[in-house]
Amino acid sequence: MSNFAFGLGVGTKSAAGQWLEVYYYAPLVDAADTLVEAIADKVGYQGGNQAIEISAEQLKALEVAFLSIDAEDQAELTEILEGTRQPLVLCILETDSKPETTAEVYLKLSLLSQRLARPHSLDLTGMFGLLPNVAWTSEGAIAQNELAKRQLSARAQGRILEVYSVDKFPKMANYAVPEGIRIGDAARIRLGAYVGEGTTVMHEGFINFNAGTLGVSMVEGRISAGVVVGNGSDLGGGCSTMGTLSGGNNLVISVGENCLIGANAGLGLPLGDRCTVEAGLYVTGSSKVTLLDDTNQTVAVVKAAELAGKPDLLFRRNSQTGQIEVKTNQSAIELNAELHKHN
Repeated sequence: MSNFAFGLGVGTKSAAGQWLEVYYYAPLVDAADTLVEAIADKVGYQGGNQAIEISAEQLKALEVAFLSIDAEDQAELTEILEGTRQPLVLCILETDSKPETTAEVYLKLSLLSQRLARPHSLDLTGMFGLLPNVAWTSEGAIAQNELAKRQLSARAQGRILEVYSVDKFPKMANYAVPEGIRIGDAARIRLGAYVGEGTTVMHEGFINFNAGTLGVSMVEGRISAGVVVGNGSDLGGGCSTMGTLSGGNNLVISVGENCLIGANAGLGLPLGDRCTVEAGLYVTGSSKVTLLDDTNQTVAVVKAAELAGKPDLLFRRNSQTGQIEVKTNQSAIELNAELHKHN
């Protein structure tokens, strides 16, 4: 019995019984066949991709099954969840195919944020239609159409119900905080972000879902949906990357290793290794750029897209003519090791 992903989750439902969110403590990728086989008859699983709501009796049966195969992490989870009034779900994905339920989407987003899957490695087709707009509050997830009554109820009890955001995505840190990272403002990193070990995200930095950093990086700018930043690259204050939801379309914007995107700069094409984009310069694939040789003589004028993925380039703007110029980057970008210490 094959298995792509597995997770026992606890979540929140609306008054109408719709899943609002699911928290997976210890999801698994490529779980052993023995684990799936041990629990299959306890929950009526017969194969395929399923999100199965779990009763208290089934939870106890799962604990016994997990202990029988020495799946201690999963058994510990069932012990912690015993007696909860929150709805429980067991999500078993035999294959990585288009998600069909909210619980499946949350499992896949959790795999990304727990660094069990890299950006662009999972099928997230149609996920937006499965994620409800949720009010994320000081009392947890609340369906948007139930918020006003909950606020009134809180006021009647002398409390103020804080609303932090109204969005399809929660903040990552409430679901996963992978080792070796620093975050200035947790609200600016969405669930489904992949934050590599050694990454620091400063207060103005932002990382969207299915995007992130693969290693050591200093992020003071915006990593849009789908954008992946290579190890050793820095994003300066206020800079931006064009994601698949903000104009990049099907072109996957990426940043290679040991690159620097300057403050308030922007990137709209894949960047190769050891490249620099000058502060304040926004380069898109359609930008006309002037190629210069070592003596600053013009070699050619091309669209920036023709340079996509090429290493060792310096993108700058001529302060007199306003033209975008590209030179071979002669100076390697060396990150300040002190900034990336996490101990």
